Amino acid sequence: MEARNVLRFSFLFLSVSLVLLFTFVHLPYAPPRMTDLLDCATNSPWCTSKNRIQTKQTNVLKEPPNPKRRHNHASDTPHHPLDPLTIQELKKVRSILSSHELFESSSYSLHSVDLEEPEKPLVLKWKKGDPLLPRKASVVARVRGKSHVLTVDLGTGHVAVRESGLHSGYPMMTMEDMTLSTFAPLANADFNRTIVQRGIDLADLACLPISTGWYGTPEENRRLIKVQCYSMEGTVNFYMRPIEGLTVLLDLDTKQVVEISDKGREIPIPKAANTDYRYSVQELHQAMNPLNPISIEQPKGPSFTIEDEHLVKWANWEFHLKPDARAGVIVSRAKVLDPDTGELRDVMYKGFTSELFVPYMDPTDAWYFKTYMDAGEYGFGLQAMPLDPLNDCPRNAYYMDGVFAAGDGTPYVRSNMICVFESYAGDIGWRHSESPITGMEIREVRPKVTLVVRMAASVANYDYIVDWEFQTDGLIRVKVGLSGILMVKGTSYNHINQIPNQENLYGTLLSENVIGVIHDHYVTFYLDMDIDGSDNSFVNVNIKRQQTSPGESPRKSYLKAVRNVAKTEKDAQIKLKLYDPSEFHVINPSKKTRVGNPVGYKVVPGGTAASLLDLEDPAQKRGAFTNNQIWVTPYNQSEQWAGGLFVYQSHGEDTLATWSDRDRPIENKDIVLWYTLGFHHIPCQEDFPIMPTVSSSFDLKPVNFFESNPILRFPPNVEKDLPVCKPAASV
Repeated sequence: MEARNVLRFSFLFLSVSLVLLFTFVHLPYAPPRMTDLLDCATNSPWCTSKNRIQTKQTNVLKEPPNPKRRHNHASDTPHHPLDPLTIQELKKVRSILSSHELFESSSYSLHSVDLEEPEKPLVLKWKKGDPLLPRKASVVARVRGKSHVLTVDLGTGHVAVRESGLHSGYPMMTMEDMTLSTFAPLANADFNRTIVQRGIDLADLACLPISTGWYGTPEENRRLIKVQCYSMEGTVNFYMRPIEGLTVLLDLDTKQVVEISDKGREIPIPKAANTDYRYSVQELHQAMNPLNPISIEQPKGPSFTIEDEHLVKWANWEFHLKPDARAGVIVSRAKVLDPDTGELRDVMYKGFTSELFVPYMDPTDAWYFKTYMDAGEYGFGLQAMPLDPLNDCPRNAYYMDGVFAAGDGTPYVRSNMICVFESYAGDIGWRHSESPITGMEIREVRPKVTLVVRMAASVANYDYIVDWEFQTDGLIRVKVGLSGILMVKGTSYNHINQIPNQENLYGTLLSENVIGVIHDHYVTFYLDMDIDGSDNSFVNVNIKRQQTSPGESPRKSYLKAVRNVAKTEKDAQIKLKLYDPSEFHVINPSKKTRVGNPVGYKVVPGGTAASLLDLEDPAQKRGAFTNNQIWVTPYNQSEQWAGGLFVYQSHGEDTLATWSDRDRPIENKDIVLWYTLGFHHIPCQEDFPIMPTVSSSFDLKPVNFFESNPILRFPPNVEKDLPVCKPAASV
């Protein structure tokens, strides 16, 4: 192929890649429109003369309030020691580095530029109104084929090169790494020839950058990536049209093709029919609209405020919130109000998604390496797409943007990356009704309203929805939803009766020529619990069966709680067991309730799927942080990423499992709790062509933290306080 044609196709594909990367598409269900939502009636205080238009029957809201967020970031200034770097600070980092000797005469790429958070004791002592602590940036850069970790002092301009250890692996990819890799194969004549021989128009080609994992010495000392391609002909859902068996091994630094493997020429590309999930292309007679629009109205506005762009205050909660390129969302300095003392009490210093491990269960040549680490390889926050108002988040949501640095250090804004909103689904906070036999007519009920912090990341085909939900009773619920599109495998089979009994498909036949491959999802959370202070202990409260003594009781057995305080890290390596149950408490042994119980929080497990891979499997070595569902480690500012600082092509020698095996003391220390949500996914036809969301969660719940029910004095709903709304059709 002539060079100009290669360039033409390269440019075309880059344009398509960027559109796919940055465009949010609607689900194939009619999304509500502003005009569809309920309009306030005359007597709602929200419907002021400023917002109403006159109609024959009632006054209706002319236009609902727009989503709230800050649009102009050029003038952002930090107000809190944990506030993320601003645009001006990122520009300053870029300027300082450009004159540093390491960067002066060489091309380079910045793989992460983030706030280097001040030391924890300094943050804990800082109060609003105090001078801001020195602002520093932590930078991970690649220069002349080597990785460097640097600290840039924004006040003095000093650059310190930090030791990153002798561990294997490379930094998180940049967006430029990922995007350029997808069209680099088009510069290779053998690749283009292969595509044409497969009967595919190069203009219909879409390719994905796939991390390689690590499987031996041939992959050392070279940053590599694999590229696999799809046909976009007839559909935007190219994921359902794989060019099976074609894999390109690419040098990630030079973007040169190292090897082309083409082992699936006999496998047809699945048809495009019925793969497009956009509502706009659904046939009218097939479109479903079984629900009337629903919206929560707040005549007095939301009950939460966000001060200085990042400090969230709601009901009895206060916490710092910020976007992060690797973790997605970071919640810090979470405090809850004690209803008896009026004091804000510490619950959690810092919580975030530390790593995601997604191994596919197909050992064949084109699939064995698909064992993704979505945070450490791709950047969970980098893959966060703008949230869609009314569909991702309700009408009165507040939106927060992410400000990140590109590979050359230039700052850019990821708009609507996080939303914050109040949620009410008819749930009950607490209730009790007296039976008529008591003669007391008592019926007391309290509604449960919660505050939700949400982010959605689209890591290529898969979408992850992460919610941090705060409840007035002191509980924090962390929920992960899985949606998006399956990564599928092409096959020659159209029906299961064609498949020989002895053949392993490694998945489910979902449609003609399409196999959904079995895979797992593990999402590991970092939870630096500070229960009324930093020095805490971890207690395994084991629930044991106790036999009664002869003649003691008509009962033969009962259950008792046996409390075991973990002395060292290995005492707190927990594999959940259905028939050996426990509660898992983080307590402050120095702070007691009035009756003598140590104050604490407990982790309530959910999403308990565990990895079944061989511990010596190279993929599991890298994902060894999933060997247990719970870990507890002593606080160490350098130990925050469960897969290690440099995850890409790492060997697994710098993971949470490695740190925990040091068996350090953890009793009455500043400790970090780690919890892994796990999902096994055997695909089914309902997952085609796009998956309904599947969710799981775990809770952080007060246990003897309060003297009594903390929402005892919360009021019930009464009719006069609620807005009166009428369907728009009645107007």
